[in-house]
Amino acid sequence: MINLRLSQDRGHADHGWLNSYHSFSFAGYYDPHFHGFRSLRVINEDRVEPGQGFGRHPHDNMEILSYVLEGQLEHKDSMGTGSVIQPGDVQVMSAGTGITHSEFNPSDKQKVHFLQIWMFPDKQGLTPRYDQKHFSDKDKKDKLLLIGSKQGKDGSVVIHQDIELYASLLGVGKKLAAEPREGSGFWLQMVEGELDVNGKKLKAGDAAYGEDEKALDLKAGKDSQFLLFDIGPNGRKG
Repeated sequence: MINLRLSQDRGHADHGWLNSYHSFSFAGYYDPHFHGFRSLRVINEDRVEPGQGFGRHPHDNMEILSYVLEGQLEHKDSMGTGSVIQPGDVQVMSAGTGITHSEFNPSDKQKVHFLQIWMFPDKQGLTPRYDQKHFSDKDKKDKLLLIGSKQGKDGSVVIHQDIELYASLLGVGKKLAAEPREGSGFWLQMVEGELDVNGKKLKAGDAAYGEDEKALDLKAGKDSQFLLFDIGPNGRKG
């Protein structure tokens, strides 16, 4: 059975400098029915005003992934990493035994729009690490491109969890078929456009999710962008 998490039902916080939508319980927003999905703990859709950002703060025992949609996001952390994340980049940070970092919009004109994703790792106390890779629009066009996986296969970033993460830019009228692994749960997060998932209609900000679906038939009603998480049978809380 495919379930929907509609955009308008998400948690919302507008802090002036930050406009954020929460798919799962986060900070002051709590929904007992959406406190995560398998090992997925956070999917926040954030828009940060020019010259603003998140000051240095700590994390531990979490896989943290940033997926920039528009603008730029500047990252600094206690491992000495400094980088600017741009559209098409995937940044992953294993907080492990503990790390501090900051995220900042370096532009004085343009907002940064990105997804911030947290996943429980498969083991506690991992050594902190950072990675960042670029995946072009051409590589995502009309297909499911693997951008994150446990083993880092096919050039994807490593995620310490039984997750295969795909990105797609699907043109209007185009179709794709996905076959989640046996025993998997899936979460499909829309970024933009309109998508039909096994007869369910999704728009920007919506999500579809379910357990043990053998096949997903995807058709774009408009040019669409989305992420698909295939969370395997071992991909529950670490």
